[in-house]
Amino acid sequence: MGLLDGQIAIITGAASRRGLGKATAKLFVEHGAKVAILDLDEGQAEEAAADLGEGHIGLACDVTRKEDCDRAVAVILEAYGQIDILVNNAGITQPLKIMEIRHENYDAVMDVNLLGTLNMSQAVIPHMRERQSGKLVNMSSVSAQRGGGIFGGPHYSAAKAGVLGLTKAMARELAPVGIRANAICPGFIATDITAGKLTPEMKAQILAGIPMGRAGEASDVAGCALFLASDLSAYVTGSEVDVNGGSLIH
Repeated sequence: MGLLDGQIAIITGAASRRGLGKATAKLFVEHGAKVAILDLDEGQAEEAAADLGEGHIGLACDVTRKEDCDRAVAVILEAYGQIDILVNNAGITQPLKIMEIRHENYDAVMDVNLLGTLNMSQAVIPHMRERQSGKLVNMSSVSAQRGGGIFGGPHYSAAKAGVLGLTKAMARELAPVGIRANAICPGFIATDITAGKLTPEMKAQILAGIPMGRAGEASDVAGCALFLASDLSAYVTGSEVDVNGGSLIH
């Protein structure tokens, strides 16, 4: 028995081979879910969906465009008839200092991380509300909690902190109609985004600040997403779950 048997999940930004979204998609499939992978590039999304096996779909979707999100949800409902889980994983980061942030940098980071989360959620909520059931899992970051981190600039911290506020407000508003909303705050995770950007000295310094003494794996975040998407967390909403090896204990 899988924890997500017969359920349909959407995961945004999930085409990257070593990313959090792809790892989450794989684990969801192992637990019986059918998955729709959304990403900017249709070919990559379709390829990622094919990697998962039969019965999954990949769609092009720019989460910053509300009409893209609505269209993707319509296609998924046409294909499967229901949507049980949305994982808002699509995100971008920029390693800028406070005085380097231009309006276009701010817009780019805010739009993908925060507006994208709102757009996709708005696209699925009417269907979930109708069924009185649904799970929203939003990707925040330890940098929202500790004021910056390894790569993201202050605008990234602000966007990811915005995701926490949005998650909690959605949880409060939607709980009466059977929809749960929770956020995950990953710490330092070894993914494509972090690969190749660290000198050995930087890496040593980061690991020194992690009590568990290792970088996280994408699968560590996926396990948390599975918990929040399944009935194991039936009474959990409005929470932020830390997946950071103890690097921030608060």
